[in-house]
Amino acid sequence: MTQPLHMLVVDDEVNIRNALVTMLEKKGYQVRGVGTAEEALEQLEAAPVELVITDLRMPGIGGMEFLHRLKDTWPDTEVVVMTAYGSIDTAVEAMRYGAYDYLTKPIDRERFPVVVDKALERHALAHENKQLRDRLETRTQFEQMVGESEPMKGIYSLVEMVADSDVTVLLTGESGTGKELIARAIHHKSTRADGPFITLNCGALPDNLFESELFGYDKGAFTGAMATKMGRFELADGGTLLLDEVGELSFKSQVDFLRVLETKEFRRLGGTKLLKVNTRIIAATNRNLEEAVKQGDFREDLYYRLNVVPIRLPPLRDRADDISLLVDRFLAECSAQHHREPKDVSREAMRLLRLYGWPGNIRQLRNLIERLVVTVKDTMIQSEHLPEEIQASKEDARTMVVTLGTSLDQLEREVIQRTLREITNHREKAAKLLGISLRALQYKIKEYGIRD
Repeated sequence: MTQPLHMLVVDDEVNIRNALVTMLEKKGYQVRGVGTAEEALEQLEAAPVELVITDLRMPGIGGMEFLHRLKDTWPDTEVVVMTAYGSIDTAVEAMRYGAYDYLTKPIDRERFPVVVDKALERHALAHENKQLRDRLETRTQFEQMVGESEPMKGIYSLVEMVADSDVTVLLTGESGTGKELIARAIHHKSTRADGPFITLNCGALPDNLFESELFGYDKGAFTGAMATKMGRFELADGGTLLLDEVGELSFKSQVDFLRVLETKEFRRLGGTKLLKVNTRIIAATNRNLEEAVKQGDFREDLYYRLNVVPIRLPPLRDRADDISLLVDRFLAECSAQHHREPKDVSREAMRLLRLYGWPGNIRQLRNLIERLVVTVKDTMIQSEHLPEEIQASKEDARTMVVTLGTSLDQLEREVIQRTLREITNHREKAAKLLGISLRALQYKIKEYGIRD
């Protein structure tokens, strides 16, 4: 259920003001009434609204000046003006300054709700268009990354900060959290965007191949080297080299890489010429390198060389607010890829997807959506189409494990999030379950950046 819309009625005639407030409250709106423009501006400063219904003739600040101030400060707020029958020209002028429509006094009780509904429809459409523009801009800026949760906003901010420098970045996080997408975003927002973006999966290479893949080799360097081949480090000259799974490097390979990381100079296998490149390094790993250093599995000097700017990607279970966006994205992509009719996800199925822990993170979610697009014949994906382990999250939803050291703020945020998910974002019911007022709940939702 969506939250109630808020309105402000401004009229110095008490009877008219109270009558309008009563009519609107009966339709389920949250309405406040004031007698002057000065009071209205104070109310708006405290809490903006979707719609203002105001008289044009008032003591103190007049209706037209009030309209100008309102639109200058809250341009997204819709305004309906009220005027005496003989002052329609003034009302038309008000519409030129941004008012949506006007009502003549005495107020027509049949026309009044129609004008209000249309004004709110325009506000909703404008709000939706703004959200779409913002999302499009975000996706354009950050490549294929999808997410508007608080953890991802922090990631976007770090990407912006490090993109235009050449500092080495270490991306950490569980497998499937999107480390390569972040690396590509850093590259494409940097001054190196026109240069190459090269990847090397360190975990897939045995010791004897790492050096030749990274540095390349000259013709005749070893049996089978029939021609000179450039390595990834050289191919990335003027651009960015992503070393994925860098935590899997052997100790010997760590030594070889540390040397070239410090100088940006190297020789191809079998070569004598010293080559120098201008390559930015981004490393990625799902291992805890700090712990690996303590255990003697990873060189401390290499760790500090790589860990100039660390960026930790959150697991999907910590950004459940983004799951609906990711599902929409994957549904569109997979439907187009497999030439299937576009599908939707039922509210209950989406609720279960948000509750599940996703050990495989974004990669696991995408694989599931692809499977559902191919195998589900209906146009609506229901909860029964989901795997058993995800359906089981329905029973786990009311169980919450608290880790020692969790802050009260973190705990409160998690309790509010889970309550909202359990009752499908019905805020009034959530407030009753939590034992707080609706206003207090709305304040907490805003404070913690919780999205419906």
